[in-house]
Amino acid sequence: MALSLKFRRYRSRRIHLHTVTELRAEDNCTLWLRFDDGLEGHVYLGDLVGGAALEVLSDAASFRRVAFDPVSNVLTWSGGVRVDPDLLYRNLATKAGAALH
Repeated sequence: MALSLKFRRYRSRRIHLHTVTELRAEDNCTLWLRFDDGLEGHVYLGDLVGGAALEVLSDAASFRRVAFDPVSNVLTWSGGVRVDPDLLYRNLATKAGAALH
């Protein structure tokens, strides 16, 4: 079994629509993101932080330790908090579409 894992290619089981290429945590529970197709912008996560499960993100220092896991294609924080970037992409795309109209 160890040999099979050694040569295994790690891919998620679902097809990812969009991949984060750049990521920066900013003040006030806001992330700046750039995606593989060039869409970029700020996403406010303050509404998510209010929940008890995401309480770890209410601390600014903890929030700034966001990372992107390329294997599972999610944003992660300590304490097991994970956010799907496809949701954030839709948020940005909606804002961009509203700005055009």
